[in-house]
Amino acid sequence: MNKIVGLNRYVLILCLSLFSVISNGQNSHKDLYNPNANAKDDLANAILKAKNENKHILVQIGGNWCKWCIEFNRFCKSDSQIDSMVQADYVVYHLNYSKENKNLEILSQYGFPQRFGFPVFVVLNQNGERIHTENSSYLEEGSSYNKAKIMAFLKAWNPRALDSKSYEGK
Repeated sequence: MNKIVGLNRYVLILCLSLFSVISNGQNSHKDLYNPNANAKDDLANAILKAKNENKHILVQIGGNWCKWCIEFNRFCKSDSQIDSMVQADYVVYHLNYSKENKNLEILSQYGFPQRFGFPVFVVLNQNGERIHTENSSYLEEGSSYNKAKIMAFLKAWNPRALDSKSYEGK
């Protein structure tokens, strides 16, 4: 009888530990998109930071409900080469789109990018002007993303790519 109680206790502890690991893994992204954020203020701060750091703003639009949104963030952060490109050239802002807050006023400003599905990426210059909208499906591969396509996207819309000095003499 004591062996059964000990085994049950062991199984219970194992199940609770597994549940804890699974819960933490699922919630690790819960703060990526904030439905309560003041997106206008956050974007104004991102624009100011981009001006000060000579970067563009990469607005990733989606929500914590979107597995592709979470996967894109995970994919980029886990690849040191992509993460370095993002850090060097962009201020990143995760603009929430959810039933709690669709941020429709801001999305209308940027030409209704939600028409492409989620996530969708809007690249802004240092003045907060939209210079590109990217449909994320072009960057996908299988159940994740394609490194070469993401790197090409980031390179094509970084500040140097749009600087006329980059093309003098060519």
